[in-house]
Amino acid sequence: MYISGYETSPYGVEWMRFEPDSPLPELVKKVPHIAFEVEDLAAELEGKEVLIEPNSLSKGVTVAFIVDNGAPIEFIQFDK
Repeated sequence: MYISGYETSPYGVEWMRFEPDSPLPELVKKVPHIAFEVEDLAAELEGKEVLIEPNSLSKGVTVAFIVDNGAPIEFIQFDK
């Protein structure tokens, strides 16, 4: 997976590209998604169809994906 653009985009757009053998769900690899910063990730996931369980690739940042109306939605929680 490759990520670029966020730091230079005036709109905060982050571009994601995936290797063919990426283990991420096809829905994330094929359908654009929007991300929301949330205060309580666990609360946001309650009762939702979780696509990617909460995980942390960067210190102090936890992310998870849900499916809403057939589209992936990303939630991001920053540790305070």
